[in-house]
Amino acid sequence: MHYNPTVFGILAATAATAALSAAGYQSMAPTGQWYGRTFTGLPRGTKQLALTYDDGPNDPHTRRLLEVLAKHNVRATFFLIGRYVQQRPDLAREIVQAGHVVGNHTFTHPLLTFKSAAEIRQELSACRSALEDAIGGSSNLISNLFRPPFGGRRPAVLRIGRELGLEPVMWNVTGYDWTAPPSAVIERKVTNQIRGGNVILLHDGGHHQMGADRSQTIQATDQLIAKYKSEGYEFKTIPEMLP
Repeated sequence: MHYNPTVFGILAATAATAALSAAGYQSMAPTGQWYGRTFTGLPRGTKQLALTYDDGPNDPHTRRLLEVLAKHNVRATFFLIGRYVQQRPDLAREIVQAGHVVGNHTFTHPLLTFKSAAEIRQELSACRSALEDAIGGSSNLISNLFRPPFGGRRPAVLRIGRELGLEPVMWNVTGYDWTAPPSAVIERKVTNQIRGGNVILLHDGGHHQMGADRSQTIQATDQLIAKYKSEGYEFKTIPEMLP
């Protein structure tokens, strides 16, 4: 075959662009495993579901969510932002006192993909310190779970997390509720993705500031629990789901 440097250059550039695009996608895709193992759920068809909530604690919606979960006798997993834990340690304590699991969602909620190793370590360590101060340094109520903000990760994020004794948890269902759509929209988006064994991502707070309106997520949670309990599903915390 005749070698054409122009064509070869175009093909090489196209391949490089495709590889970069794939790498970028995998750094954010919740179920992507290119950059290391993360927990995203159980095998399809398993009659278990895990409700997980990011970006709290958040006044007043975290407390209202706890009331809904208590009504249904369901335990969930909360990935908390350290700076909010410092602002409202009482809410962090209420979460664990109600029997829920708390995990690490960094201190300020940055996109870790673009942070240095030192910054990644600081974000995770500072959040853990905030949790320990709020809940108790020797408490076994603080899990070893962490969730990278926005799902953003690269190998260093997972490596540093594990060096700190933390296990990464992602998700495979989301309600796309961070923009606070109506509860019926949240329910529909979740329902369309449920296949059994799912880790469901919802939000009881917002990373921009305390006080984000999560009333629609709370309503959606109430309806989703009722629906899937009636279909024979069990709701589990992430530690209960982990193999």
